[in-house]
Amino acid sequence: MRYIRWFYWKFRSDIVAIPWRLISLFFVILLIVLPSIFPHPYLIRTLTLALLYSLFAASWDFLAGFTGQLNLGHAFFFGASAYASALLNVNYNLPPWAAVPLSTVVSVAAGLILCMPAFRLRGIYLALVTLVFPFILSGFVHVFDNFTGGELGISGLARLTSKPMFDYYIILAVTVVSLLIMWKFTDTRSKLLRTGVLLHAIREDEITARATGIFTTRYKIMAFCISGFFGGLAGGLYAHFIRIVGPSVLELFFSFNALLWTVFGGITTIYGAVAGVFILYPVTELLRIHPMGEEMRFMIQAIIMILVLLFMPQGLTRWIRDHIENECPRCKLINFVTRKVCRGCRAPLYLENRSRS
Repeated sequence: MRYIRWFYWKFRSDIVAIPWRLISLFFVILLIVLPSIFPHPYLIRTLTLALLYSLFAASWDFLAGFTGQLNLGHAFFFGASAYASALLNVNYNLPPWAAVPLSTVVSVAAGLILCMPAFRLRGIYLALVTLVFPFILSGFVHVFDNFTGGELGISGLARLTSKPMFDYYIILAVTVVSLLIMWKFTDTRSKLLRTGVLLHAIREDEITARATGIFTTRYKIMAFCISGFFGGLAGGLYAHFIRIVGPSVLELFFSFNALLWTVFGGITTIYGAVAGVFILYPVTELLRIHPMGEEMRFMIQAIIMILVLLFMPQGLTRWIRDHIENECPRCKLINFVTRKVCRGCRAPLYLENRSRS
């Protein structure tokens, strides 16, 4: 009984009392029940791909948003893991539950390779170097086409489960847990992990962070490896869901999609990348139904992006949070904007918007 009371108290104070966490909870519940209410194959496929792209975009936000290491070749993690999982499954008959975890090891190794330029380069120079890595891997794919399938790719991969509905719920569970882990690593208020404060310090001023005694190299390697792990996890699951892997997973536009989704939803949030994917990706998919949709969908996406950047420069989720949340000036607790006094220290709240990092 004591543990039930403790759980109820934590649930009320840490989830129900904080607007964005409450919205996130309702969104996860919606994702759980929606395929059961509308079990259409196209809807299940769109939601599953949106979950995988959310994990991919959030892993980019973890590296670029929180650490300041601008990576324009993020598809390198995704593609390396997808090809590794496909090769292990097709050539060595490893089942997906073994091939996907092993493929994430490849993506972590890719993260170690990619972080080497970060020791000496910053900003746009690092971004330009990371941009080259997907092209290098794509060149290997075309040169060793007997092994990788070349332009046609690798097909005939084993499914995760026997039914797409089961695939969806497995990917949903993996994505939710992965997002929670990344959020915990970046949470500056966490009492369990203090990496969030250190990553923010490196992003704001790496030289000052190093001068204060922070071993910045260690945390940059950690950020690249964690980002590579979750980006690769999305790639491995994607390969076995689609059941074919080709050079398209290494395209430049695929890397840019992660940036666009994250900036649209709100960079340096983790959940902003999820919101960006679940808004922009279904919109572009629905436009395919229209006869002119294939030609118009990228133009409409560009117009939406321009409007958001003009009127919500910090992203959609940050703009919404500023209108539904209020931070106590004394104890820094988050409250609903309708509250007059803080739920913690009972200090009076002012309803003007306050910027939060």
